[in-house]
Amino acid sequence: MTTHLDTPTALLDLSDHTLGTTEWREITQDQVNRFADTTGDHQWIHTDPDRAAAGPFGGTIAHGYLTLSLAPKILAEVLEIETATAALNYGLNKVRFPAPVPVGARLRATVTVTSAQQKPAGIETVFGMTYEVEGGARPACIADVVVLYR
Repeated sequence: MTTHLDTPTALLDLSDHTLGTTEWREITQDQVNRFADTTGDHQWIHTDPDRAAAGPFGGTIAHGYLTLSLAPKILAEVLEIETATAALNYGLNKVRFPAPVPVGARLRATVTVTSAQQKPAGIETVFGMTYEVEGGARPACIADVVVLYR
């Protein structure tokens, strides 16, 4: 489900409004390996399926920051603003990784507008994102993502 808005100022009326939930997407070993190459984080729990099979999760898991890095893609799936000239990643207020994301698992996220304020530089919006793994008991990631719209 995608929420369509004409202007960024429409976000000012959406505090505590759930924008939607993304489609399920599979997390692949190729994604994890490419993320490891990009960040230099080649810890075996992420990149060595044989060793990880005997590890605490029974297989490789995605980097927490890989999960978090899906935020722009997630937001684009649930929100479209017609006349926004820019959507700038402004920061994070809080991030937690309560549960791992096993490679091969399917992940989706629900996005809520936590707050939106008019600032001199534009509309500063905090999005609450809760990432879940299909069949998981706890969220994989909970994040307050801040975006500045112009």
